Amino acid sequence: MLHYQPIISLSSGRIHKAEALLRWMHPERGLVSPADFIPLAEETGLIVPIGDRVFRDATRQLLHWRAHYAPELQMGVNMSPAQFARSEGHANWVAHIEALGLPGDSVVIEITESLLLDASSSVSRQLQKFREAGMQISIDDFGTGYSALSYLSKFDMDYLKIDQSFVRNMTVDPSGTALPEAIVLLAHKLGIKVVAEGVETVAQRDILDGLGCDYAQGYLFAKPLSAAEFEALLRVQQASPHSFAHMMGMS
Repeated sequence: MLHYQPIISLSSGRIHKAEALLRWMHPERGLVSPADFIPLAEETGLIVPIGDRVFRDATRQLLHWRAHYAPELQMGVNMSPAQFARSEGHANWVAHIEALGLPGDSVVIEITESLLLDASSSVSRQLQKFREAGMQISIDDFGTGYSALSYLSKFDMDYLKIDQSFVRNMTVDPSGTALPEAIVLLAHKLGIKVVAEGVETVAQRDILDGLGCDYAQGYLFAKPLSAAEFEALLRVQQASPHSFAHMMGMS
C-alpha cells in the first residue's frame, strides 16, 4: 500500500508536495518496514514491477488531488539504483503521465547520491528523458554519501533533501546549523531548492526557516498518511487555511 507524507512550504505554510512511501501489510507479520523488503525486492528484480505500480498508483492519486484540492501539488516518487539498472522505466513512466494529462513538473523523481556517483550511460539517459518530459529530480538524504559536487550541475537537479540526522543535530550541537546552512547556500547558488527531512520540533522549523530552507517534512507536520488521511488534510487546507496552519504547527 502507499502512504503519503506532506511536504510543507516554509514560506506559505501550505502543502506543496507529497512523497509516496511504500508499505507492506503482511497477513501474519503485520506492517513490514521497507528496510526489510526493499533490499530483497532489489536483489530479485521485483523492484521493477513494484516500482511501476507505485508510480502508476501515486500519479493517479495525484491527478485526483490536483483536480479537487490542490492544483499545484507535486508527487515525489523514489527510484532506486536497482530500478535504473534493471529497466528503462522512463519510457513507460513518461507515457503514463502523458496519458493521464499530468504536466511533467507535477512529478519529482527522488534518487540517491550514490546513483549519480556511479552513473552509467543508462542512468544518464534515463535522467535526461525524465528531464525532457519536464519531470523534476531530487537528491534524497543529501550529505550522507560520498558527495561529488560536480554532479549537481551536470545532472540539472531541482531539489536537495537535507538528511534528518543534520536536522536533528541543529538543536543538539552548538555548531549544528553549519552544514544545513552550507547546503542551503550551495543549493540556492545553483538554482536548486531545499527540502529538510525529519523536522520534529518548532525549534527545528524556525531554524530552517531562518536559514532560508524552502520546504520541510516530518512529524511536526504529519507522519506518512493513508490516501484518505492525506485527502482530509487537503480538504482542511482548502476550506480553512488558518485551521490548517494551526494543525501543521505553523501558527
